[in-house]
Amino acid sequence: METQTTQKREVSLSPVPSRALVTGGGGFLGEAVARRLVEQGCRVASLSRGHYPALDRLGVQQVRGDIADFDTVAKAAKGAEIVFHTAAKAGVWGKYEDFFRANVTGTRNVIKACLQNDVPRLIHTSSPSVVFDGTDMEGANESVPYPERYLAHYPQTKAVAEKEVKKSSDKIGAICLRPHLIWGPGDNHLVPRILAKGKSGRLMRVGDGENLVDVVYIDNAAGAHLLAAQKLSEKPALSGNVYFISQDEPVKLWDMVDAILKAGGLPPVKRSVSPQTAYRIGAFLETSYKLLGISKEPPMTRFVAEELAKSHWFDISAAKKDLGYVPEVSTARGLELLEESLHGA
Repeated sequence: METQTTQKREVSLSPVPSRALVTGGGGFLGEAVARRLVEQGCRVASLSRGHYPALDRLGVQQVRGDIADFDTVAKAAKGAEIVFHTAAKAGVWGKYEDFFRANVTGTRNVIKACLQNDVPRLIHTSSPSVVFDGTDMEGANESVPYPERYLAHYPQTKAVAEKEVKKSSDKIGAICLRPHLIWGPGDNHLVPRILAKGKSGRLMRVGDGENLVDVVYIDNAAGAHLLAAQKLSEKPALSGNVYFISQDEPVKLWDMVDAILKAGGLPPVKRSVSPQTAYRIGAFLETSYKLLGISKEPPMTRFVAEELAKSHWFDISAAKKDLGYVPEVSTARGLELLEESLHGA
């Protein structure tokens, strides 16, 4: 019969681990975290579905498998001093079961694997969307509650996962980070979507364009993860805490979209639609796609309509105070680096 440890492992922890596991190491954030760890002399293993040449070049040991399979996760975590759990299923469309399997079952497996292998530290990548309630969020801090309803499976399942990690923090030293809209060179999600829609001419501003949002450059997001690991080793009492991570300078969402388009050599967004119209279109398309059994993501959903029209920026003073977090790369410099990468400079 399986038994679980009821107290945290009593060990002497080094701020820089000698061996770490990064789940989702082949992803945008996971690779950046793995690279930082390797640069610090840490031996890194990655658990991902695929095999990634970039990780080979870093000397990262790659374990291929499904994070929803406990035996695979337990094997990957063996011997690790810390797990950086960046793996997740993102997106605004798809089956609830698929999001639950990756984000909830996967996180439960990571926690269980840490307990079974006596891994004393866990840094979990969460998302500010777990507290987004569809209204303007301006300067909100970590005390803001989880909403009663979610309009997409991703934030809903990530909220469950975050709660699971917090619940385990009496047995494992665990910190949850909420980086907001990660972008930069090598981005395989946000930037490509914006550029693809810009090229197609289908990109429309939702609202008056005055809504402020947080973003975070990839190097800053990765650095925050290593800072969290360091501070957790120095101050175990931080276990169970959650921190927003950003550039610490909210930007107008549509100014940022235009800046990314410019970096890709594309013109700014010209057309616009009201938030109410976008929401109604999203509701209609969601219903139609479900009735017709269309698996492809609709061009608009209710969640996306709210996300594009509302302000969502957060107070990161807790991350500054507890983790010593300060963005290393400014937004302006990040955009320069993004443009260089998009043009092969």
